[in-house]
Amino acid sequence: MNTSLIILALFLILSLYLGVRAKRGKDMDLEQWSVGGRGFGTMFVFLLMAGEIYTTFTFLGGSGWAYGKGGPSLYILAYGALAYVISYFLLPAIWKYANENKLVSQSDFFVSKYKSPYLGVFVSLVGIVAMIPYLVLQLKGLGIIVSEASYGKISPVAAVWIGVITVTVYVMISGIHGSAWTAVLKDFMILAIVLFLGIYLPLHHYGGFQPMFESIEAARPGFLALPSEGMSVSWFISTVLLTALGFYMWPHTFASSFTAKNAKVFRKNAVFMPLYSLILLFVMFVGFAAILKVPGLKGPDGDLSLFKLAVQTFDPWVIGLIGAAGLLTALVPGSLLLMAASTLFAKNVYKVVSPSATDKQVAKLAKYLVPVMALIAVFFTFKGGDTIVTLLLMGYSLVTQLFPALLFSLAKKPFVTKQGAFAGIACGVAVVAYVSIKGTTLAILLPMLPQAVKDLNIGIVALLVNIIVLLIVSALTRPLAVSKKAGNEQTA
Repeated sequence: MNTSLIILALFLILSLYLGVRAKRGKDMDLEQWSVGGRGFGTMFVFLLMAGEIYTTFTFLGGSGWAYGKGGPSLYILAYGALAYVISYFLLPAIWKYANENKLVSQSDFFVSKYKSPYLGVFVSLVGIVAMIPYLVLQLKGLGIIVSEASYGKISPVAAVWIGVITVTVYVMISGIHGSAWTAVLKDFMILAIVLFLGIYLPLHHYGGFQPMFESIEAARPGFLALPSEGMSVSWFISTVLLTALGFYMWPHTFASSFTAKNAKVFRKNAVFMPLYSLILLFVMFVGFAAILKVPGLKGPDGDLSLFKLAVQTFDPWVIGLIGAAGLLTALVPGSLLLMAASTLFAKNVYKVVSPSATDKQVAKLAKYLVPVMALIAVFFTFKGGDTIVTLLLMGYSLVTQLFPALLFSLAKKPFVTKQGAFAGIACGVAVVAYVSIKGTTLAILLPMLPQAVKDLNIGIVALLVNIIVLLIVSALTRPLAVSKKAGNEQTA
């Protein structure tokens, strides 16, 4: 067994130990299992939310897109910083309402705000469908990381199964407490590894950052800029906006905001999280450094650029540490995704269909659903072939459709009705689904449009359709709601 494989095995065992040990002294009812009893402080919430945000996408997707796309990959740096600004105002309001009403899932929020359990069912299904490509992203990344870091001793298929079994065990036992403790280990590891790689590799192979970019520009003129068509300026702006608005719409991220002790936690995090985004810059430096040193990687193989360059450069023990950090970037968000999907289905779908189910039965079902969700994700992992960033953007296009209904629900006098919220989300999701299934683009559908419009991210187009339908249907159904209320008062 080589040194790299030993290090990988040790960190896998350590993450399992931390995940299982986190249960000690806690009665794992649904609230404790899914939102940690709402007792996490600033540091834990920071690490937990970073655990969800900085995933295998951070490790492989960022470097893979820098390697394969060049200039357009810079959108990755922009959307996080914008999302943190939004979180300063958005998350305290969400937390306050959730805390007052003892909510444990994202769908609970919509059910409570719009007084419609069936809207909650729909929101749950949208969230679960969106999380599948996100979970697939983690598993694909896990397979790449372990296979490359073990020098091929462990196949991607075996790596995926090992990771899925590990994360399923500690999620079922410890819930979000296990994820939080593994996130602590992961964040320290990825911070050190990514900073080291992002600085050392450009210096080692090119003599510095400026020579690296000069060499790339000389070999591939214009590669580091935004193209005039396709991933142009309008694509860049619309993609940043889409991903910033959808940043906290992921069910697992949304529900993690319920774990905080108070609203100040989010305001403190919003100040420091943009600095954490700088990690992405160093990941991208690795991808840029690989362009001329590991040429010829096409399509999904671009996600291998970080490890291909690292294997050329370092001894096995260093590769083991890099692989261990990457392993944790898959396990932590993977655990949160599994838990969120299981909780949504048990509490906001099953409970509606079977209202006589007790809280204890719902909590038990949520835990039993974890391996089921894991197996579904494994199936799509072995079936799909998209790049990591493509998978993430597809999921973002879906979850961002929840943003308008959420935002309007926070108004002091909400004017959006449950019918309007449902119709808006449904139309937005339908647009995304049609484009994803057909594999088409706005440019193909409407070739007569100006280039800037054709290049818009389809998720933003779906969001505009969503808002228009939401407002129209709400305007048509609100008078009906008001008249019914007046009639009930007269009857009383």
